[in-house]
Amino acid sequence: MSAFLFATQPITGHVVPALSIVRTLVERGHDVRWYTGEKFRAKVEATGAEFVPYQQAYDYDDADYDAAFPGRSKLKGLGQIKFDFLHLFAKQIEGQHRDLEAAVAQRPVDVTVGDPSVFAPFTLHERGGPPNAVYNITCLGVSGGDVAPFGLALLPNDSLFGRARVRALEFLAPNVIFKKVSDEIGRQCRSLGVNPRKFEGPLVSDYLYLQPTVEAFEYRRADLPPQLHYIGALLPDAPDDFTTPPWWPEVTAKERPVVLVTQGTVATKADELVAPTLRGLAGDDVLVIAAGVADPAALGLGTVPTNARVERFVPFKPLMPMVDVYVTNGGFGGVQFALSNGIPIVAGGKTEDKAEIGNRITYSGCGIDLKTATPSPEQVGDAVRKVLADPTYRERARRIQAELSAKNAPAEAASLLDRLAETKAPVLRS
Repeated sequence: MSAFLFATQPITGHVVPALSIVRTLVERGHDVRWYTGEKFRAKVEATGAEFVPYQQAYDYDDADYDAAFPGRSKLKGLGQIKFDFLHLFAKQIEGQHRDLEAAVAQRPVDVTVGDPSVFAPFTLHERGGPPNAVYNITCLGVSGGDVAPFGLALLPNDSLFGRARVRALEFLAPNVIFKKVSDEIGRQCRSLGVNPRKFEGPLVSDYLYLQPTVEAFEYRRADLPPQLHYIGALLPDAPDDFTTPPWWPEVTAKERPVVLVTQGTVATKADELVAPTLRGLAGDDVLVIAAGVADPAALGLGTVPTNARVERFVPFKPLMPMVDVYVTNGGFGGVQFALSNGIPIVAGGKTEDKAEIGNRITYSGCGIDLKTATPSPEQVGDAVRKVLADPTYRERARRIQAELSAKNAPAEAASLLDRLAETKAPVLRS
């Protein structure tokens, strides 16, 4: 039996992907503790892991970023990304390090496992702690070759100019674009007595990096770190208490194409994407399911179109197999869920990592990126109709589905972590 300590930001999109990994490790008889926000205690304990609370680190509520981080909502695009890297992640380093240090002193572990925004497993290792692994929660953010630094949302360019641009941006990102983030990371590292470092995008462990998708979705790379493993999609289970809504037979009948639209869990303004989708498809012979809409009045539609069904919550697992097009703000988990079912995508999002994910959708050919978080009804409608009419998008989505179906992400992740715990050495691709 090995001992693992997971460390995760108190953010839903960072916690949920690791649930099945932790559950699998526990089922294999390992001792697993999980350090994250109090809000997620029940989810952690449901996996069988022991919950470790935030003590010195800031335990904010991801359901209300505006209250936790005043001023964030006024920023857009890259400005908001820089704000998040600084306030949500970099300023947490020392507090999270002290918390992990105390947890390991209380009961030693073989491996720490962090999401790619948690520095503490790295600083802890540098201070003599155990080796660490990273489980990613979004698209691959490793720059190099013709791939620009993460967060700048630039598609690869294999020309001489493109590669020169990457070299320039690899200097500018930590020293100019994200300078405040680099300065804060350096300050926190010095306070802990570890080597100062600059911002270089999402963290990559020298021992093991778990990427929760497949190569077909990502940029083609010849320079991937040897300790990086594509493990397939980490998908949540359907809730046990879900009751199908009255309109469910319309979905199962498949008498017309089904379009699913969701706004996401962080950028949740339903009028940005859901409302334009309902307006743009109101006259089409499709069934539009708008999921995750807490208040239909917030759509500003007056009357919901007759071909639309609006719900507060619909689990993806029973619904996705019957969907023909998925309209999303680009959340990584939802995109992987759609692709696991071979469903093409229309994406419209610019916050957090959404622009980067939209680029992968464009690059892999599995859908259309609208390049805006606030598309017009005409933009969404035209994109959905194009995806329905052109079989290429579904063919590309099914190609990714075939790769995903060959993977068992929780089992692969657990096996790789097992190897790291046993060997204490980098786990390299064969």
